[in-house]
Amino acid sequence: MCFVYLMGYHDHQQRAHIERTEPVRCGIITVSDTRTFETDTSGVAIRAALTQAGHDVVRYDIVHDEPAQIATLVRTLASEGCKLIITNGGTGIARRDSTFEAIDGLLEKRLPGFGELFRMLSYDDIGPGAMLSRATAGIHAGALVFCLPGATAAVRLALEKLIMPELSHLIWETVRQ
Repeated sequence: MCFVYLMGYHDHQQRAHIERTEPVRCGIITVSDTRTFETDTSGVAIRAALTQAGHDVVRYDIVHDEPAQIATLVRTLASEGCKLIITNGGTGIARRDSTFEAIDGLLEKRLPGFGELFRMLSYDDIGPGAMLSRATAGIHAGALVFCLPGATAAVRLALEKLIMPELSHLIWETVRQ
């Protein structure tokens, strides 16, 4: 008889924390037609959370809400070895919001649970307006990509409740053979 050991979630999570101790190479992209490095509180919040956790933010860019620019920058960051790319801004339904379309076409695997959980948690904070968010996540060229709204409170919610607590496990799952 052949017995196969299937690791459960908690086993994976524990193993990931043991095996994944080195810093993660990260890229941050703020998508906005109006923000600058001086006014981008969401990008600053992402950078602070990642560096405080001991990760390396190797790029932090602000791009206009243009799908081609967004997609090109995500491809570039992944090709430069970033294992985590976080965008903020452009995930709503306004005419210029195009981050979702730019990123969705790049993803080889999607993490639909991220968007679902984010909207559920957002609902607790802001009510039915949470349905306007098209926050999403997935994998592109071996990099985890998270697309967050541009609001700083939303960025902090996603980082504190979803991304940072699970980051070691997510990275471990994407790089293990």
